Amino acid sequence: MSSFQNMDGAFTVESDKCKYTDNEILSDYTYETTVVDGNVVKPVESKMQFKTEKKVGKVGVMLVGLGGNNGCTCVAGSIANKLGLEWETKEGTKKANYWGSLMMASTVKLGNDPQGNSVFTPMNNMLPMVHPNDIVWGGWDISGLNLGDAMKRSKILDVTLQKQLYPHLEKIKPLPSVYFPDFIAANQSERADNVLKGTKQEQMDQLRKDIQEFKKTNDLDKVIILWTANTERFASVEEGVNDTADNVLASIERGESEVSASTVFAVASILEGCTFINGSPQNTFVPGVVELARKHKCFIAGDDFKSGQTKMKSVLVDFLVSAGIKPVSIVSYNHLGNNDGKNLSAPSQFRSKEISKSNVVDDMVASNRILFEEDEHPDHVVVIKYVPYVADSKRAMDEYTSEIFMGGTNTIVMHNTCEDSLLATPLIYDLVILGELCERITVKKEGSDKWEGFHPVLSLLSYMLKAPLVPNGAPVVNALFTQRQGVINVMRACLGLGPDNHMTLEHRFESTLAELQEDGSDSHANKKARHN
Repeated sequence: MSSFQNMDGAFTVESDKCKYTDNEILSDYTYETTVVDGNVVKPVESKMQFKTEKKVGKVGVMLVGLGGNNGCTCVAGSIANKLGLEWETKEGTKKANYWGSLMMASTVKLGNDPQGNSVFTPMNNMLPMVHPNDIVWGGWDISGLNLGDAMKRSKILDVTLQKQLYPHLEKIKPLPSVYFPDFIAANQSERADNVLKGTKQEQMDQLRKDIQEFKKTNDLDKVIILWTANTERFASVEEGVNDTADNVLASIERGESEVSASTVFAVASILEGCTFINGSPQNTFVPGVVELARKHKCFIAGDDFKSGQTKMKSVLVDFLVSAGIKPVSIVSYNHLGNNDGKNLSAPSQFRSKEISKSNVVDDMVASNRILFEEDEHPDHVVVIKYVPYVADSKRAMDEYTSEIFMGGTNTIVMHNTCEDSLLATPLIYDLVILGELCERITVKKEGSDKWEGFHPVLSLLSYMLKAPLVPNGAPVVNALFTQRQGVINVMRACLGLGPDNHMTLEHRFESTLAELQEDGSDSHANKKARHN
């Protein structure tokens, strides 16, 4: 039985498929797929070359909702880690960390050492990536509270940590933001003391100036915009309003009522050439915005942070269906007391969230026609209630009822206490890190002389999102393991390495095990081995 090794330092791939230059990593890669045509199955190979720019540059992130629970916690977490802060709690001394971040706190299998031991490395060690400590933070909020007071208002971080962070955060004040009351709950009006004036066009022009000024003032190479503000109601998709790129631009110019604040931010971001990520469930990316992103070759990604209950659901339903067990009823109940819960207490905003939470099982159900007939789905109900007392400590309760062997039933009941913003904030770091990395990766297919970036609808970020936005014609994948492996295998391709396929054939035959044992004379490997 193999043991595990961890490698934290830099590594080099020695292969004729991978070449390092001063500015780039170049790799030759063969993408292997399988095409099923009727009853005929054909393996298909596509040869391509990956190019990854090594220079990360200086990155700025502008958060829409900078003074909200997620926004101020995100900036506070980055500062706490950069300063290496420690603080006392009743459980003892705590240290700043990035736990909960896929990119900063998880490892991936790189390969095996000569003795057959699995070697793991931090995910952020695979390729050059931006570090959250080095990001310049800024953004907008409809509340003018400085981030120090916003942190106090949120009641998320321990008081002893807040006291250390306050001098750093009180200096940061959100820029005035776009406020269209029709799109968010009426109960948010009491916060709205820091809002832009003028027409929708004038407000979008101001956002563009804000982005330009932020980039210039901080001497940034690139800026990424991320929406972590209130959930909006769904915008009506209307012909002549938001169905094409030209129409959405014209609609902003004439002040159409069905253009939401998040869409105005997305359009401003695209026109400034900045990746825009939507962390809320509304339909920010109406067809006109998607077309505009494609026209400008600018990344957009969404929708809705996948942090607690839905992440567990994407794991559990994948397990059940993959195990041949048929989930027939999924009932999910939540109550929370932060401002997100307050906003979601309005029916139109809840409906946006309900849609993003409800579709998470669709691809897993559709993958198994032994269990489910065409168009058959489990009963799936989502309930969200606002309970102010619990604040940011969201409670999620789920009941999964499944049909099993010979008419039996199985019920799994789960209670999940989610510290909402402490689970969501690491996703912001992940979305920014991976989104920025994707800006530096291009591909050239065999027989072409053209380098091509990823599709502007950046579906590779789906692991962090409840309702993944994908290009037209692409399947929506919600299964968490599949999403994670997609990220890992793209990074491996950038190094000329094949996907980790989990076959581990070196451990499944007596001949190969004997070879490993001959090489495994070091004491560490022998101590870990169990011989049968």
